[in-house]
Amino acid sequence: MNTSFDRKAKVWSVIQVSSGNFLEMYDFMVFGYYAAAIGTAFFPSGNPFASLMLSLMTFGAGFLMRPVGALVLGAYTDKRGRRAGLLFTLGLMSIGIFSIAVTPGYARIGVLAPLIVVFGRLLQGFSAGMELGGVSVYLSEIATPGHKGFYVSWQSGSQQIAVMFAASIGVILNSVLPPEKMQQWGWRVPLFFGCIIVPFLFRLRNSLAETDEFVSRRHHPSVSEILRSLGHNWRIVLVGTFMVTMTTVSFYMITAYTPTFGSSVLHLSSMDSLIVTLCVGASNLFWLPIMGAISDRIGRRPLLFACTILMLLSAYPAMLWLTSAPSFARLMVVELWLSFLYGSYNGAMVVFLTEIMPVDVRTSGFALAYSLATAVFGGFTPAISTYLIHATGNRAVPGLWLSFAAVCGLAAVFFARQQNPAAELADGQGNSLGFVSS
Repeated sequence: MNTSFDRKAKVWSVIQVSSGNFLEMYDFMVFGYYAAAIGTAFFPSGNPFASLMLSLMTFGAGFLMRPVGALVLGAYTDKRGRRAGLLFTLGLMSIGIFSIAVTPGYARIGVLAPLIVVFGRLLQGFSAGMELGGVSVYLSEIATPGHKGFYVSWQSGSQQIAVMFAASIGVILNSVLPPEKMQQWGWRVPLFFGCIIVPFLFRLRNSLAETDEFVSRRHHPSVSEILRSLGHNWRIVLVGTFMVTMTTVSFYMITAYTPTFGSSVLHLSSMDSLIVTLCVGASNLFWLPIMGAISDRIGRRPLLFACTILMLLSAYPAMLWLTSAPSFARLMVVELWLSFLYGSYNGAMVVFLTEIMPVDVRTSGFALAYSLATAVFGGFTPAISTYLIHATGNRAVPGLWLSFAAVCGLAAVFFARQQNPAAELADGQGNSLGFVSS
């Protein structure tokens, strides 16, 4: 009876802590899906490519604030507690999405419009800098023995629900509104919907309990101690950054960039691209917990090595095959293959990242590594892919960008082992050893 009650309590905690993560990814996906319309509204230009690039660069600008948020909010969370940090980030995210949803277009208020939108994106990025780390660490600290990979996978799992939800709203809107209405005001509807669910998410997260592991810790380091520890463990943060690069590039390629790539590059319908994105979110949600659980059984490294090698070998050939004769069916096949690689890799990678960080800076270290990878590589994937296609005339060139990310991930896994060759990531029972704090 107690076991059943405890299991239900754990499930409820996973839902509570993941709720804000859902909002964070929902905001980012909506902006990515409607980048072209947002560009027209806030960055008008006689050149459609210029408007799209400005919109995508604004999308990417939010990621530049992630490392700052990781340091500031991560240190706050390691000092004050997981619950306090997660509530604070949810509040900042809410302000960000509201500011973008209600801001009039450039035609009505001029240059003030893009300035407000950029501010909203920067605020979202600042809050997101800690959100992923805070959620992942919370899940790792409440996980039952031998199931840490499965528990932590739901950090990414909640993101996939956001991807599917945003894509579903897009499918419905595109089916009831003509393209010109979607361009004028239809893209604001998903943003307003995000604003509406904010109070519900606050209610969920407000009742979140602090983790027993954090409460039982006798010493909670000060901000200066956290920053010194991060500096002392910079090699671990750097390894984590390159490891996350594979995740962030592949994720934003197959989710946020798919609608733009499908319609603007492959010239498929918006409905086709959104349906594929919806299926990608479902595929990601399917593979993440499965592969997280498998990593509990066989260890993290086998999955990390296998997925980076497969991505390196197959990403560009798959893109060449897709762009040689673009179709809904080919886009679906390629995206689902990339989804399998992403879900398999990330199912092991996220929990691995929580394991390699010294306990006193677990949130800030995780968040900083994740944020640096997203800011430098992953978040600008839509903009970089669009620019590379424009500069080279090669529609398959995003596959090379994915290959580069795979090289980063492969090297990081290798150097992680070199840095501590005696440590195994799992002992067959899901008991992770990882790095020791230096």
